[in-house]
Amino acid sequence: MDGLILSLVCLGAVLALIAIRTPIGVALGVVSFCGFWYLRNFNVALGQLREIPYYFAANWDLSAIPMFLLMGSIVYVSGIASALFKAARVWLLALPGGLAVAANIASAGFAAGCGSSVAAAAAMGRLAIPEMRKAGYEKGLATGVVASAGTIAALIPPSILMVLYGIFAETSIVDLLIAGIIPGLMTAGAYTIMIIMRCRLNPSIAPPTHYEGDDLWGERWRSLAEIWPLFVLVLGVIGGLYAGIVTPTEAGAGGSALALLIAVVQRRMTFAKLWEAVRDAVTTTAQIFFVGVGALMFTRLLSFSGASNMLTDLVAPLALDPLMIVIAMTVIYLILGMFLDPIGIMLITMPVFIPLLKALGFDLVWYGVLVVKFIEMGMLTPPLGFNVFVVKGVAGPDFPLFTIFRGVGWFLVCDLVVVALLIAFPQLSLFLPSFMN
Repeated sequence: MDGLILSLVCLGAVLALIAIRTPIGVALGVVSFCGFWYLRNFNVALGQLREIPYYFAANWDLSAIPMFLLMGSIVYVSGIASALFKAARVWLLALPGGLAVAANIASAGFAAGCGSSVAAAAAMGRLAIPEMRKAGYEKGLATGVVASAGTIAALIPPSILMVLYGIFAETSIVDLLIAGIIPGLMTAGAYTIMIIMRCRLNPSIAPPTHYEGDDLWGERWRSLAEIWPLFVLVLGVIGGLYAGIVTPTEAGAGGSALALLIAVVQRRMTFAKLWEAVRDAVTTTAQIFFVGVGALMFTRLLSFSGASNMLTDLVAPLALDPLMIVIAMTVIYLILGMFLDPIGIMLITMPVFIPLLKALGFDLVWYGVLVVKFIEMGMLTPPLGFNVFVVKGVAGPDFPLFTIFRGVGWFLVCDLVVVALLIAFPQLSLFLPSFMN
């Protein structure tokens, strides 16, 4: 059995194990172990199993992940999302679909502080969906905006997916984090324009709402007083990265300390909440590292078998038309996004795609932004759109899955427009990193 066939068999085995609900890390590890055993012998396979977990965990760049996760957990448990939505609501209420626009903008702001699509969708869903339904908003719009806007968290720093991609692609994590800013803002802007246009053309899906108090401008300025520390936090983290003052790990550690200080000063933090934040960060870090070890074993297996080089030679004729390669990978990511979670998709595909992209001379920072965008779009696609199920759990039984999937369809169209712009104009994602360098 040659290396390419063995690699395809192993990839099929991984997907089959995942299909029967085997944890992704276990599926990757078991298949890789068996592959090493077949290619070499049992002792070599056992040696890889001993060496790779340490080699992976000892990577200093990975320490940014628990730091960013802790920062996001502190922001989440301290109730910042509620203050953000309140501020966005009083400032944007007069727009067509003002509550939906407020949910979108608040999600983008919260994403910059937590870095988790799931956390952003869950937090904003509890706050915004009841408000929109009370105002008579159509169910698909109310749930679709929350599920879709949560995905912005993977683009705007801090982003766990960007860190993981940077490690496996062996490219600058700082460049990747900064490169996601403009695409993230473009996505939020596209969603906002679409919501306003839809609600202006069909006011029945979002009846106009009005401020019920007597002091609108006073309420607006008071709302900003509750959220300005979050902007200080975000600007501190992004500004430090952009200026080259701090590494991603230092940015995460400093951001966690600053988030904790802000929460304590605003009296939003208790020992119980702090313990919840630490426990959540540790648990999620362990899950990511477990999958990462399995993915690194799979990468080694592909290298041992020679599949990476053979795959590069196989698709080399397509190098004359890079757009065809990008389109093919786009389709693969969108299909996988229907069935797998984001981190699993990235860690399964990176061992296959990264050597190919390097050999063909693609800019790995630009493609990293596209990969993260594809993965986040997969969180909205049926049958297993992860963010859709999160919003379904928050919204309750009155919101059928079909209604939520129909609602996110409009936002997926916006995502496709953003992706087309990023492919046609790579400088949209590369401008800030190049200017920084």
